Amino acid sequence: MAPQDITKLIVRISMKDRAAFDSLYRATSAKLFGVCLRVLNDRAEAEEALQEVFVKIWTKADRFAVSDLSPISWLVAVARNHAIDRIRARRRPASDIDDALDIADPAAGPEAAAVAAGERDRIHGCLEELDQVKADAVRGAYLKGESYAELAARHKVPLNTMRTWLRRSLMKLRECLER
Repeated sequence: MAPQDITKLIVRISMKDRAAFDSLYRATSAKLFGVCLRVLNDRAEAEEALQEVFVKIWTKADRFAVSDLSPISWLVAVARNHAIDRIRARRRPASDIDDALDIADPAAGPEAAAVAAGERDRIHGCLEELDQVKADAVRGAYLKGESYAELAARHKVPLNTMRTWLRRSLMKLRECLER
């Protein structure tokens, strides 16, 4: 199916055209299933994710911006992001930073434990150098698995501001750890 045909189907779906939805499903479900399967590595979970992806497509088709870009890219992005969200949702958040930063294998011996403790202390020290709000955002994103959108809402800032905070904070952490 040509990209312009897929674009027309998505536009019709935004107007809740069930026949267009059926056609889009038949034309793209195999490819989107492949995307879900590659990310999730579990056939049953990928099948379930695919159904959820098409529900999202049905409800969010009006957000599709018609352009010269391939519409399949938008569909693949929806599928990929949904699969990644499923992985994030099943991750158990670390109970505290020490658990999340547990670097050493307990069976590795006292020397490895001492090195890991030193690394943990360095990471703690570098996090302390960050602004408290930004350090909290870093902990939320990278230790608790919170999404950027969740963090932006909690800190009452725009999503792009949260992305900037996290990117700059990670750069500062890297500089600190390289010293």
